[in-house]
Amino acid sequence: MAISDVLITAVVGILVVFTVLVVLMCAIKVMALVFEKLGKPEKKAEAAGAEAPKADLPSAPGSCGELTLKNVSDRDAAMIMAIVADKLETPLNELRFISIKEVEEN
Repeated sequence: MAISDVLITAVVGILVVFTVLVVLMCAIKVMALVFEKLGKPEKKAEAAGAEAPKADLPSAPGSCGELTLKNVSDRDAAMIMAIVADKLETPLNELRFISIKEVEEN
């Protein structure tokens, strides 16, 4: 084989590989769109369930008792509990928090 034949064979092989890769990419994008369209009703149902009152929800496994928050947002309380659990090197579900209150400095 002459060098020109080898180069043509190499170029054709590379073109075939890239063409197959582009076809696979398009197929994956189409499948992603199909699954996204199929998944949207479930997301709406989950969003409707998330708007339910908190009193109707069962307690999480490992939780014990009620927690009273005084001038503290839920987000801040969760961060405080996570920090305490980390500092104590104890799993969060083994700790019991009775109340979290913001202390104002004068």
